[in-house]
Formats: sequence, C-alpha cells, structure tokens
Amino acid sequence: MKWTEGIDKLGLGLYFLLCIFAIANIYSVDQKLGEKQLIFFCISLFVGLVIFVSRSKFFENMAGIIYIGGVLLLIGLFPFGKEILGQKNWYKFGSFTMQPVEFAKIGTALMLANYVSGPDFNLKNKKSLWTTLAIIGIPAAVVLAIPDVGSMLVFIAFFIALYREGLSGLLFGIGFIFAGVFLISLAIPPIYVAVAVLLVAGVLIAMNYHRMSWDVITISGIAGSVLLLCGLAFGSPYILEKLPKHQRERIEVLYKGEKAFRDTSGYNLLYSKTAIGSGGIWGKGYREGSVTQGKFVPEQETDYIFCTVGEEWGFVGSAVLILCYMIYIGRIYYLAEQQKSTFNRVFGYCFASILLMHFSINLGMVMGLFPTVGIPLPYFSYGGSSLLAFSMMTFIFFKLNYSDKNSLV
Repeated sequence: MKWTEGIDKLGLGLYFLLCIFAIANIYSVDQKLGEKQLIFFCISLFVGLVIFVSRSKFFENMAGIIYIGGVLLLIGLFPFGKEILGQKNWYKFGSFTMQPVEFAKIGTALMLANYVSGPDFNLKNKKSLWTTLAIIGIPAAVVLAIPDVGSMLVFIAFFIALYREGLSGLLFGIGFIFAGVFLISLAIPPIYVAVAVLLVAGVLIAMNYHRMSWDVITISGIAGSVLLLCGLAFGSPYILEKLPKHQRERIEVLYKGEKAFRDTSGYNLLYSKTAIGSGGIWGKGYREGSVTQGKFVPEQETDYIFCTVGEEWGFVGSAVLILCYMIYIGRIYYLAEQQKSTFNRVFGYCFASILLMHFSINLGMVMGLFPTVGIPLPYFSYGGSSLLAFSMMTFIFFKLNYSDKNSLV
C-alpha cells in the first residue's frame, strides 16, 4: 500500500490554492503584510506536517485537555488581553498578537466529537442534550462577554454537526423566526409585526387543531411562544437603542444604507462596494486597483480582503474564488459523511460548518448583506492566528480521513 493512498489530493490542493492566492492578494494591499503572511503559511505547513505524522487517536484522547485549554485562554483575556479596535480579544507578545478564540473553536470541535462518539450519547436523552449545549455554550458565553459577537455567531456551526447526529431541525426554525421578528421589527412598526405573529399563529392552530393534543403543556407552550415573539417585536427597537453606538450603526446600515453613515460604520462598506463594483467583469489587474492601492478601505487585508479580489480580478475572479470555496467546503462535508468513525465524522462536520459560517458571514458583510461583525475569510484574511487555526483544523481532519481510509475496520 502506497503511503499516499488516503490523502485527499483535491482537498489539499484547494487548501494550497486558497492560501497562495490569499498571500498574493494581501501582498497587493500591503507588501510587508504579504511577506509576513507567507511566513505564517510556512509555519502552518510545519505545524500541519507535525499533525500529519502524529497518531490520529491523539486528538480524540486529548480533546478534553485541548478544550479546557481553549476556554482558559479565553478567560485569560479579561485580565491579560490587549484591546484592539474596541475588542479585548487578543494576547500581545512583543510585535506578535494571538487571537485565542480561533483555537477555542478547535477545542470545542474536538470535545464535541469526543462526547458525541461516546457510548452513552443520545440526543433524545436530556443529559446528552444539555451536556452538548454546555460544551458549545461555555466558550460561546465567554466570547460574547468579551464581547466578540462575530466569533460567537460562528458557534452556531456546531449545531449543524449536531443536526447530522439527530438534533431536531425545529431549533433552527425557532432561531430563524426569532431573528426574523427582531430584524423586521426594526424596519416596520412593531405593532404590525405583533399582529402578523398573532395571525400566523391563529392560522397554524386552525390548520392543526384536530391533530394536536390540547393539554396544559401544549397550550402553555403555544401561548408562551406567541407572547415571547410579540414581546420581542415591541422590545427590538429598545434592544437596538441599548447597543453600543458602533454595533447599533452596523445594524442600521442595513436599513438606511452605508451613505447615511459614510463617516462612521458605513465607511468600510461604502468603499468595499465601490472596489468590488469597479472591478467589472475581468478586473483592473493585479496591483492596479485604485481603491486597494489608495488604502481607502480600513482593514482591507483582513476582514475586507474580498473587495481586493473584486476590484483586481473582477466578477470572473470573484466567482472562481467563491466556486473554489464551495467545492472545498462541500468536499469536507462529503469526506466527513464517508468516515467510519463517529469522532471523525462529527469533527469533519464541525470543521466544514465553521468554514461555511465564516465564508457566508464574511461575504455577506463585505457586500452589505450582513452587519460588519469582524469575521475573517478562512485562509484568506491576513493574520497568523486565523491561518494557523484553520490550517490546524485542516490537517487534523485530513489526518483523521487518512487514518480512516487506511484502517482495516
């Protein structure tokens, strides 16, 4: 048996393609940062090689320790963290910084996979359900307290993995309904939203009246849900008003447009859209983008790196990049589904779902479809912590996949 059998060449090829193309685009924005990103990439490859020659059981056996270490690193931010751009979510060591939330995601994915693959796991059992919620909720709560809302949203990815393992899709539906009521109530008078909630609830009850058991628990649940939704409708404007100014404006940009906040929260989005739109079909050419070279977009090498692609490589280059991400993420899901080991499968689903959340939120953010929340584009945004963490997850999964393909069981 050749040692290369079991290595997923398509997945690794796309990983290298994304990283190299990312370095080129970061170099276009800032030459020195592009050179530093190349160094981070080499470090990531070295760490990946160490991971690949390790025993695959190491990650399963050490999941608990890695998880606890990640949570402790997050907690350590409160006394020792460095505040950057209004968020205290970095450790600073001389000229280098580290964002521990990126590594906490790895620990959470490993811990969740370890618990779900255990013999006593059953999502229909309340103990199993509450334990999985605690595994996800503890680091998510710490991240929210930092506060880092963008990274907290990524923890929703773990529920996609749990859905594959039997979690009811009803929870996703409830989440979307509450989010929808909150956002709609910011655009139209809350009274209209509350009336709509009552009408929809009445229609659904009438359609299912004879199929439902009308006991105290059912009636209380329906009444409580309707009251919560109506309360959320009336409370949404108040909640928005109590948010910090920069967070409130980032949401209001979706309704009023970036020009209404062109000197504050809408500035990045305004020039991001300008850069993407100015690229046309084929783009202006590498290092020829006027917005990119003029440094008009703050943080363009990090969260807004996609607008560099749009300006310099145009619609065609942007579409090719998006297609590569879609194939890559789909490939991870496909390989995860093929795993013989439950641990491998759950970790693969966690990894692919984290990629999906980062990819979707980041692109929505730079195109004005989602509020600015500070989410890096996987492998693409500048930053050693992000690249190293995503590379570690990449090589852990491909190592697990390699061992699975070469196992005799």
